[in-house]
Amino acid sequence: MEWLNFHHLLYFWLTAREGSLTRACEELRLAPGTVSKQIHQLEHVLGHKLFTKQGRGLVMTESGRVAFRYAEEIFGLGRELLDTLRDRPVGKPLRVTVGVADVVPKLVAQRVLEPSLALDEPLSLVCREDRPVNLLRDLAAHELDLVLSDAPAPAEARVKAYSHLLGESDISFFAAAPLAKRLKRDWPASLHGAPVLLPAEGSVLRRSLEQWFHSLDLRPLVVGEFEDSALLAAFGARGMGAFPAQSVLAAEVETMHQVRRVGRTPVRERLYAVTVERRIKHPAVAAVCEAARTRIYA
Repeated sequence: MEWLNFHHLLYFWLTAREGSLTRACEELRLAPGTVSKQIHQLEHVLGHKLFTKQGRGLVMTESGRVAFRYAEEIFGLGRELLDTLRDRPVGKPLRVTVGVADVVPKLVAQRVLEPSLALDEPLSLVCREDRPVNLLRDLAAHELDLVLSDAPAPAEARVKAYSHLLGESDISFFAAAPLAKRLKRDWPASLHGAPVLLPAEGSVLRRSLEQWFHSLDLRPLVVGEFEDSALLAAFGARGMGAFPAQSVLAAEVETMHQVRRVGRTPVRERLYAVTVERRIKHPAVAAVCEAARTRIYA
């Protein structure tokens, strides 16, 4: 059986990543001749040229780009192994660190993460909330095991991540009882001129709702805009205006905030689990994804 020399692969990977043999040698603290020789040996084993010269620099060939993608995954898995074992000292709980995008409703995050606490082995759950771009950066640095977001990782983020769709729900509007009773009479036309509370501008849900309003020529009176969905619902519960929430959470929203559902919309909101793994292996992350798909968004 042929075995790949991972030292040779590491030298190639660092050279490709740094875009320069000189910079790779500085990081490895090896002479250029040594690193170049090892890369040539890797090319001989693989039977393909991995670099071509372009001016004074090196450019990956098509085979080189394929090898680089595999090397990225191989060394990424190595980092995951170290991180997992270092975070799991003998006798201590399994640790899972989750980044929750600030646009994800708190109630959604709670419902999705709760099943992970029901695992047979003890679990230490750490949650961080931030803007998606910051969470993706931390995910790439292996400071997070999972990011919950309302959108997949954008291609321009320059982060090697995999977006797993957990589910989607249509959106309903809720309001305190007196306002809900009035708006129900001619839904959705009753939203025209009615006081509403909306997510902050720039969010996926805000854009989708505004497109729906425009399609029906509805111009509601926006009396509040919130980045925090819990604060938005709290003001809605006080009768300030009608507010949107996922229909799959209708019962919880009505009970928690003592409001009534006014009506449903065709607008849909999605939830993604973003990880650095194509195949999820962390048991807590797997439990979160399975519960979201089978219990919440089924």
